[in-house]
Amino acid sequence: MTGGLELTAVLGQARAGNAFEETVERLLTVIKLGVVGPGERFPAERDLAVQLGISRITLREAIRALQEAGYVESRRGRFGGTFVTYTRPAPSRGELRRIAREDSGRIADALTFRMAVETGAALVLAQSAGEFDGDVLRARLASVNGAVPDDYRRMDTLFHLAIAELTGSALLAAAGADARMRLNDLLNAIPVLQRNIDHTAVQHTAIVDAILAGDTARTQRAVAEHLEGTAALLRGFLT
Repeated sequence: MTGGLELTAVLGQARAGNAFEETVERLLTVIKLGVVGPGERFPAERDLAVQLGISRITLREAIRALQEAGYVESRRGRFGGTFVTYTRPAPSRGELRRIAREDSGRIADALTFRMAVETGAALVLAQSAGEFDGDVLRARLASVNGAVPDDYRRMDTLFHLAIAELTGSALLAAAGADARMRLNDLLNAIPVLQRNIDHTAVQHTAIVDAILAGDTARTQRAVAEHLEGTAALLRGFLT
């Protein structure tokens, strides 16, 4: 099972009036972002229900709906639980063309939203350097920089979500997950090449070094350079 850091950021409390629908949506976000990856197990029902602020009956109904849709499977026994069966689609130029045709306006808006949210989160974290567990951030950096192409998007997501989560702000962490989800289908449709991983590893390292040094100006420059590069890559594939 994955660590609880990013899972907490994505889940939050479901509103009582829409508990079932919101639970399905939030669990789908967890699955599609790879916070709980293929073959990994969700927390125990009692813990997951508490995190979502819902009854176990509502949670079971949501899990049943996701199982019927092919996203998860439930296993019984000592090592049972709810396991993710979803795997992200292979990169597809046809999907890129569809997204470019249908979602170009929303993509521009999502890129602006991501820049604001992720820059803000990194700045907050830099201002509180020494007050959070830097080892968590270093571990996420090592995971994304050492990821193989097939698992890179998931590790990249967990890296960026960790920055927002470590601020201690539930609202900022949720906004970070929302910003990533708005671009998730587009990012998944783009092939990951090793040279891209090597290039972004330098940028990720610069972001972490600046945050841990408490240097807000350097943090802002490092995040802006990284996100502007990603935005340019996306626009390049969409033209």
